[in-house]
Amino acid sequence: MSTLSEKIFFFLSSFLPVMLFLKKAHEVFLRILLFPVTGSSRQRPSASEVLTGHLLQRSLPHWTSFCVKYSAVQNDQFGLSNFNWEVRGTNYHILRTGCFPFIKYHCSKAPWQDLKTEDWFFTALKVINFGIPTLLYGLSSWIFARFTETVPTSCGPVTVYFLNKEDEGAMF
Repeated sequence: MSTLSEKIFFFLSSFLPVMLFLKKAHEVFLRILLFPVTGSSRQRPSASEVLTGHLLQRSLPHWTSFCVKYSAVQNDQFGLSNFNWEVRGTNYHILRTGCFPFIKYHCSKAPWQDLKTEDWFFTALKVINFGIPTLLYGLSSWIFARFTETVPTSCGPVTVYFLNKEDEGAMF
């Protein structure tokens, strides 16, 4: 007799080939769309390096929420919507979405927790909605992102964008 978690795992693992196809299609689409920007030979850091760098630069805040341009990074976290991210022994729950022309991160300091079900749920919502709400979110972020910070990376500085000015040390 299978447990509920085994059934969920089996159900989610059946989507792996679909997710791999979607990742490749997404990469091709962005390469075509961003060709003038990314056509240069400049190396781009991974999105995960920018995420880690930003959290360290902010001295491991209680929370932060920012956007980074797709054209500025390699999207190594494709398909991840809600996941744990550890930086120097501090765990964060990351809500992440691609909202063209940005990747949006919301990071909250929290103990490690199994987030596979939530990750699947948020990813399924994006697929069911054909990404239209995330596209609108990205376009509105493009219009309203007024604050920036520069995050140093191994490939050079990357600008991250904020919709609101964040107070350092704020709990909320």
